[in-house]
Amino acid sequence: MKNLTRREFSKALACTGLFGAARPALAQLITGKSMVQPGSDRIHSKLELTSSSAKLVDVFHWAREQALAYAFDEGDPVGPWYEAVEPGREAFCIRDTCHQSVGAQALGLGRFTLNMLRHFAENVSDSKDWCSYWEIDRFNQPAPVDYENDAAFWYNLPANFDLVDCCFRMYVWSGDQAYIDDPAFLNLYQRTVYDYVQRWDLDIDHIMSRPRLLNVRGIFDPRAKFSPNRGIPGYDEQDHTYVLGFDVVQTERAAFLAYAHLQQARMNAREADLFVKKADAFTNMIENTWWNKRDRCFYQRLNANHQLEGCGGQLMGETPRIEWRTDVVSGASDFVTSPNPDAEMARLLDLSHARLEYPEVSFTRVGDIVTHAMGIRLEYESPLLSAVSGDWVEVTLRTMSGLGTAVEWAEIQGLPVRANTVGVRHDGAGKTTFTNQYGPALIWRPMFAGRHETLLVNGTSEPALHETDAAGKPVSSLRIAAGAGGKVTVEVPG
Repeated sequence: MKNLTRREFSKALACTGLFGAARPALAQLITGKSMVQPGSDRIHSKLELTSSSAKLVDVFHWAREQALAYAFDEGDPVGPWYEAVEPGREAFCIRDTCHQSVGAQALGLGRFTLNMLRHFAENVSDSKDWCSYWEIDRFNQPAPVDYENDAAFWYNLPANFDLVDCCFRMYVWSGDQAYIDDPAFLNLYQRTVYDYVQRWDLDIDHIMSRPRLLNVRGIFDPRAKFSPNRGIPGYDEQDHTYVLGFDVVQTERAAFLAYAHLQQARMNAREADLFVKKADAFTNMIENTWWNKRDRCFYQRLNANHQLEGCGGQLMGETPRIEWRTDVVSGASDFVTSPNPDAEMARLLDLSHARLEYPEVSFTRVGDIVTHAMGIRLEYESPLLSAVSGDWVEVTLRTMSGLGTAVEWAEIQGLPVRANTVGVRHDGAGKTTFTNQYGPALIWRPMFAGRHETLLVNGTSEPALHETDAAGKPVSSLRIAAGAGGKVTVEVPG
């Protein structure tokens, strides 16, 4: 069967429906690398999902197979990689790689992500004002569509911050020591939080008064492709007038916190404490300066007149806080339960408006099923606490059902988490079964909305732990040691 073009593929989905017997065959999937047809030697994943919802299973199967069709480990000069950019470019860009990384990890592509992130880290340089290459192709070269030379290239300023945050998240998910030991990564982290911030006027004292254009090389030509795009102050690439996007502030705050956690993992208490404080300063600025009380949203950007305008983020709960990541949390204050799981599930099941040929769609759909529908999240705690906390572990696995009322049950198996492979099953919102399929003992935190005095562990009543999420909602949980091969069911009584 011949490969479909992107337009033919999208049309086939619209005409036959993605779900059910008429679903396109695997050979029709878009593969990214010059649209080649997947062969029998293509990359496979152990990740599996079963559910009472046939539609959820269909979405998962499509997303898994489509994402894997974009992954290549065939001796390309760049090493193992997956497409993370406009289809057909045979490349990966910073933004999409960071957004696709959790889905890739769930599919068992952690070493691909590590390789790709290392290439970005290796190419941070003073001559590029501490930027990296925005996009790297499979020949291990900067994509020519985004790079001419170190004075003329395309770059969005949230990129370095996204890289640091992504490296921390991948360290938490994979446990790979390269993220905290590799000199290339350590250089990326330090150059970003110090030199990059200074070079682009992104420190807390200058960020709100910075100019739109900085570090211009030679004579500025607004008609040239790269002149106005070398240091875009956000991911909005259409407007060339604004001086700062809310996404820069968000990602910088996240990068400072990620850097602090990475330093904690390296047992560097002084540096970690410094950047926890820097992250707190940005949190205060987000909540007090960027919060629009009248419209109850965060401003979208700082315009050419240095005035805040637009709506760039919504209220989380009853406080002006935004949820940054749902795949890694660093404490109860960063954990939020979904205000409307039915709406979230409906979003996950709806592919009618998505650019299905875009790699980010399939990868992020896998990641969202893991972190949203199945509610699997990793909680990081600093190793510095090991000296004072007898029950300290660096990473705890949390679960909370996000199935809503429309899906009776769902189960995921074969999910890689550090040295483990795990399975999680939710029966509605009140019963969860965890299986440590492979690997050493780990700590599982089954979580349920509401305040419950006790929870049943394999039928035995146990006193529940109580906390509130970032929106102030009560949550009940237990802390359970799940041994190798162990299977535990926890449910709300009654």
